[in-house]
Amino acid sequence: MKDTLDLFFFGVYPYIALTVFFLGSLVRFEREQYTWKSDSSQLLRSGSLRWGSNLFHIGIISLFFTHLVGLLTPPAVYHAFGVTTHFKQWMAIVVGAVLGVVCLIGLVMLIHRRWSEIRLHHNSTVSDWVTLLWILLVLVLGLISLFTSVQHTDGAVMVQLGDWAQRIVTFRAGAVGALVGVPGIYRIHMVLGMTLFVIFPFTRLVHVWSGFASVTYLVRPWQLVRPRR
Repeated sequence: MKDTLDLFFFGVYPYIALTVFFLGSLVRFEREQYTWKSDSSQLLRSGSLRWGSNLFHIGIISLFFTHLVGLLTPPAVYHAFGVTTHFKQWMAIVVGAVLGVVCLIGLVMLIHRRWSEIRLHHNSTVSDWVTLLWILLVLVLGLISLFTSVQHTDGAVMVQLGDWAQRIVTFRAGAVGALVGVPGIYRIHMVLGMTLFVIFPFTRLVHVWSGFASVTYLVRPWQLVRPRR
């Protein structure tokens, strides 16, 4: 039974999550462009929004990219720059802890704001609450897993997780086998994190794509504005 669950959650589910993530986002953009937005709540209540939103976005975007780079960088690459696995493990713990706390503070501020303000509370949808609480769950589990990480400072588990991620994105066999012996807290965190990709296209999170696409403004042609005569 355990082998079957491992095969599904760590061998099949990652591809389901990524397919829903990319295909669902494409369909959402194609069919429901008017819903492709962050649904700003500033008009309902601006108090604590700036601090909460900034801390949350800085934290979660930084966590996403540090996870991405950390998991998909083969040991040979960072070893070539003189970075040992032991040092990378401690760097991941410290940076993860700082960014995780920053993100958590911002997220708690946003949740409290949405819950305590009557107008904002009544205008919140099920999707809003599912998004916020699911991110909170993933984030808290990630922070809890740091206590396990300090018990594996040799970085062996980190290398296993990286091997799993690299096998998944390169469609190589043996991804499930790469996780043998990995503590359960990491496995739960991974499954919940992948589920975040599944719910992504059906929530306000799709506006993240627009944030990344805004970089194209740096290279777009100048707009020519002519005065009316």
